Amino acid sequence: MCAIRSEALPISTISLSTNFPIVPVEDVPASGMSVDTGALRPLVLVVDGEAAVADTLVEILDRSGYTAIAAYDGEGALENALLMPPELVITEAELPGMSGIELAIALKSEIPDCKILLLSGQEPTSDLPVPAGGKGHEFESLRKPIHPDDLVAHVSARLKPQNADPEVSN
Repeated sequence: MCAIRSEALPISTISLSTNFPIVPVEDVPASGMSVDTGALRPLVLVVDGEAAVADTLVEILDRSGYTAIAAYDGEGALENALLMPPELVITEAELPGMSGIELAIALKSEIPDCKILLLSGQEPTSDLPVPAGGKGHEFESLRKPIHPDDLVAHVSARLKPQNADPEVSN
């Protein structure tokens, strides 16, 4: 695993107490899984209580052909999503105030086609999705830190168009 550091962020905003290498964002190669830039770029909303994390994930997604915006709490993310509905929301599970799971449930009720990826810095546990499962929701959970290629692969898989019946009637 590695962390990505954007030169646009002052070093003081980045936690240096990590046990994985820090890679300057300029050194992150464009993934072979980037989206077709001739088409509309899918909008991804990234929500994390740590601005440096959210902004870094936005930079990775922007460089991979997506349009990404950041929010730093659940309430702000919900407001942004209602104004500009995203195709995908990547949210930290443990947000201050409204949790990422509460945000995901609220988004699915308002924007049913929106896809959700939960990020957690904690070890995966079976109780993470319990509040969502009780309401009939299932969300994919990923462990932080996540490698940029893994992030883009998960985003690409979630945003892949669902093909209708392969037989086309004339």
